[in-house]
Amino acid sequence: MPFIGFNFDKITAERNVDEIKGDLNVKHNLNIKDLKEEEINLDKKQEVLRFIFEFVLSYEPNIGSIKIGGHLLFLESPKKIKEMVQEWKKNKKISPEIMRSLFNTILSKANIKALQLSQDINLPPHLPMPRLEQQKKSTNEYIG
Repeated sequence: MPFIGFNFDKITAERNVDEIKGDLNVKHNLNIKDLKEEEINLDKKQEVLRFIFEFVLSYEPNIGSIKIGGHLLFLESPKKIKEMVQEWKKNKKISPEIMRSLFNTILSKANIKALQLSQDINLPPHLPMPRLEQQKKSTNEYIG
């Protein structure tokens, strides 16, 4: 079940305030908006699934937001693709194994892009960044 393509289709980033004061809360949201069947030409025509997603970061209270829309192409057997499309149309559900892999792929790429965008428009990073801390010296230095 390989993902054979990943693209960003729409990216918006906005900052609503000049100065960030007080508490800051960042909310994450990732949704699969739609699932479509389509044909692509690899070495021959093959059916693939197009997963359309939206990744949103909201900096609250009304500080800014980052929205990233895109799609992934998923290669599978025609029979499995038909089953997945029918399940999506009926219940808007995707199997847990595919959903986990799909979300991990989207999160790894979208978080990096969002981190870059947040830096470009001077919003704080939404992920904790590694920091070096000065080591504290012990006041009870015992030399025996």
